Amino acid sequence: MKQLITLMVCSLILACQPQQQKEVVTVPDNPFFNTFNEEIDFGSIEANHVTEATTYIQEQTDAAIAKVIDIEEEDRTFDNTMLALDDLHANLDGIASAIYLMSYTHPDSVIRSNALKSNTILSQYTNKVELNEDLYKAVKSFSKSKKAEKLTGYKAKYLKETVEEFERSGFGLSKEDREVLKGINDQISEIGDKFSQNIASYKDFLIVSESDIEGLPEDYKESRKQKDGTYKVDLSYPSYRPFMKYCKSEKARKELYLKYMNRAYPDNIEVLQQLLQKRKEMAELLGYNSYASYVLEDRMAKNPESVWAFEGKLMEDLKSKEISDYQELLDIKKSKTGKSDVINSWESSFYFDKLLKEKYQLDGEEVKQYFSLDDVINGLFTITQTIFDLEYREVESPSVWQKDVRMFEVIKDGKLKGRFYLDLFPRENKYNHAACFGIKSGKMTTRGYQIPTASLVCNFPEPTADKPSLMPHSQVETFFHEFGHVLHQMVTTADLYSQSGTSVSRDFVEAPSQIFENWAWNYEALKLFAKHYETREVIPEALFNKMLAAKNVGSAIAASHQVFFGTYDMTLHDKYDPNGEESTTDVLKRVQEETTISPYVEGTHFQTSFGHLNGYGASYYGYLWSKVYAQDMFSVFEQNGVLDKKTGKRYRDIILASGSSKEEIELVKEFLGREPNNDAFLRELGL
Repeated sequence: MKQLITLMVCSLILACQPQQQKEVVTVPDNPFFNTFNEEIDFGSIEANHVTEATTYIQEQTDAAIAKVIDIEEEDRTFDNTMLALDDLHANLDGIASAIYLMSYTHPDSVIRSNALKSNTILSQYTNKVELNEDLYKAVKSFSKSKKAEKLTGYKAKYLKETVEEFERSGFGLSKEDREVLKGINDQISEIGDKFSQNIASYKDFLIVSESDIEGLPEDYKESRKQKDGTYKVDLSYPSYRPFMKYCKSEKARKELYLKYMNRAYPDNIEVLQQLLQKRKEMAELLGYNSYASYVLEDRMAKNPESVWAFEGKLMEDLKSKEISDYQELLDIKKSKTGKSDVINSWESSFYFDKLLKEKYQLDGEEVKQYFSLDDVINGLFTITQTIFDLEYREVESPSVWQKDVRMFEVIKDGKLKGRFYLDLFPRENKYNHAACFGIKSGKMTTRGYQIPTASLVCNFPEPTADKPSLMPHSQVETFFHEFGHVLHQMVTTADLYSQSGTSVSRDFVEAPSQIFENWAWNYEALKLFAKHYETREVIPEALFNKMLAAKNVGSAIAASHQVFFGTYDMTLHDKYDPNGEESTTDVLKRVQEETTISPYVEGTHFQTSFGHLNGYGASYYGYLWSKVYAQDMFSVFEQNGVLDKKTGKRYRDIILASGSSKEEIELVKEFLGREPNNDAFLRELGL
């Protein structure tokens, strides 16, 4: 039973295709209910369509559930019970996912507001489905049948995991306690939506004078200059990161840092507390020691102890290099100011940039000249089409929610395999990070394979009057990373929706995206697209070598911050009493000082904008956990060639196409041809 977000899907298609339910009746003139494998008419969506679709999909799902429940016990089969369950979840999430996307991207405030309300309604409705006792009994009854005993492969796996998920949802409880649990889960959904929306809707900015913006590139200044000659710097990534990196005014950097680290404060302090309280209440009702114990039971990690051991070992591995990384920053600061006592959080990016320029002769502004957004898109497309044997075709004049959104079709062996959208530039009230939003997931049906659809939502620099959108190399990495999620969706061949594309364990789902960052660090790949936006000169190998030499400068500091994020998340969900006297800010201060060399800054409340605490509660560790597998798998490309089609097709068919139709660790072993290890991961960090 699949939740959606950013993220957001498979075994080879069987020759004998299963029987499906009859085609459902669609709502007339509602863009969310398109006919089979046609694109959604996003451009025609109105606020009432959201409300109508929300009501109708619940009615439609209720009817599908009733049909499953009404089957006589002796007549139950995989098709009429388990496949029907997969169908109804596919239909429900197909509507809910599109509405979810609109809630964070649509420019119309009324549509956005309706969609946000629908997110909560549909999330609570999903909780209701997962606590439907008659549906559970239907699945449980089938699981005990002789027909079920004969199931193998992905079907047996799906049945086993469905029963387990029902029982994790409370079917070991009394009916009264299940009602209590439903109420708690509904509250968790509502509180979580509020937490995320407070982040998305938060607005603040810094007004600075000409002297306080000294050091910033001219195109940055031009796009933020106001009529009175001052500059308005908002808190989006394209504004914040360059400012902290280049602004010469420490005072201005500190002011912006404090604003950035207090996004959604104070509102989300109380909202987060409520979220943690309800999660703890839910876990204890189900018999778990903590929310983390509940969450990790069906992940690769299996239990909190494995995660604590993973984070603890990594912290030890990083410590020596973290100290030397920090000393490098202290040395460069002393050379500029005569002071070398501490690197404040609003100084780290600034002195890191100085270090790269002066010790490693790397200028981020020079690097940007070789990464115009159009060139990066062309390069990304060329690489993925080559190694995965795919073709992308841009759709002319697509129906989209915002005029600059682009739409592409994915073609494989001459057939349409999927569709994806690119929504790349920041705008008011838009989701302010980078993520792949699933819309429809792949699935075998009697009408053929359901075409997966996804949207890549990013916030890259907009072009100016005289310059194209020029991307820092870190954003090139981000683009490659998120497109890895898109590919995971696009090339799936899983028969079941519940096992297709990114429907894998949460602590593995980042591996297919993290592996793809490596192509942004390979000169053979970069030569295909990294060209100076004016001269069209390919990025010089000498400049690339400087980038490579500087790649692991500060790598242990960066990795230790990932350990901090994961440890803070785990602490809140495994070793913290949200009903006690200690605040989440107290925990933040303590954990940061235990896990990183960077001191906590009094008066900051990072947790209020730590969006992963909603969708990734007790799961943030998965970024580094999955990166171990990502780097190990990339070592095969390093051996065979990063543009090697044979290796690319094996990776596509074994890892990406399979989804969760097999255990993730077995897929990794099959691709590697051996047991996985962390050698490549540590080597990539320069350890």
